[in-house]
Amino acid sequence: MTSFNAIEKKRFLEALEKDREFRYAVMGLLGFKELLERFARLEERQQRLEERFVKLEERQQLLEERLQRLEERFVKLEERQQKLEERQQRLEERFMKLEERFMRLEERQQKLEEIIAGVLSELRDLRRIVIAISHRFGVLSERAFYEGMRHVVQEILGVAKVEKWVHRDDEGYVYGYPSIVEMDIVIKDKIHILVEVKSRVSRSDVSELYKIGKLYEKVKGIKPRLLIIGGFIDHEAYEAAAKLGIEIKPIIKE
Repeated sequence: MTSFNAIEKKRFLEALEKDREFRYAVMGLLGFKELLERFARLEERQQRLEERFVKLEERQQLLEERLQRLEERFVKLEERQQKLEERQQRLEERFMKLEERFMRLEERQQKLEEIIAGVLSELRDLRRIVIAISHRFGVLSERAFYEGMRHVVQEILGVAKVEKWVHRDDEGYVYGYPSIVEMDIVIKDKIHILVEVKSRVSRSDVSELYKIGKLYEKVKGIKPRLLIIGGFIDHEAYEAAAKLGIEIKPIIKE
């Protein structure tokens, strides 16, 4: 093996230091060239990784910013939802108060209607009393009394129309001699109702209506319901009506 003296070693080291090509040549001979290339590739890869890392950091930053904005929006939505819930609660409370007020108004209205109905009923009774008394003492004629009581007939029977049945009784079945028989009639639910309205009802009035009912049944072939509506009703009239199957209704409610 060849050995170097001190001068040659010195020159060799200076050449390595000053001459790059010589240095690379020596390094190549020693296997450093391949290492340098690998180091260079590693540096390039490291640089690309750093660039990718920078991009990832930038993307992460963008994601964090978007997340921050989303969180802010979510907080605002929660605040809006809370406000809406509070507003809904206030509306529900107002609605409940309005319902309570409405119920109180309905109760007051119902009481007022009951009072008005009572007053109207008392006024109707008073009107009937006045009409009956006026007829009793000759202030009103029988016709005027009858006209004043027509609404009572409609009220009792629940109808709006009262018709008149007129028949010539040639045989004198009712009064014992030929005469014209007139009577109010109401047909309700296929039931024929003969109605007599009088200020004072006696036993003879009951008997008269009974005979008219029999005449009507003979002429029409239909058995009618018989009804007397009166102001002053004799006790004997009630007894006769009970025996003959005739209804008596007083003008004034007891």
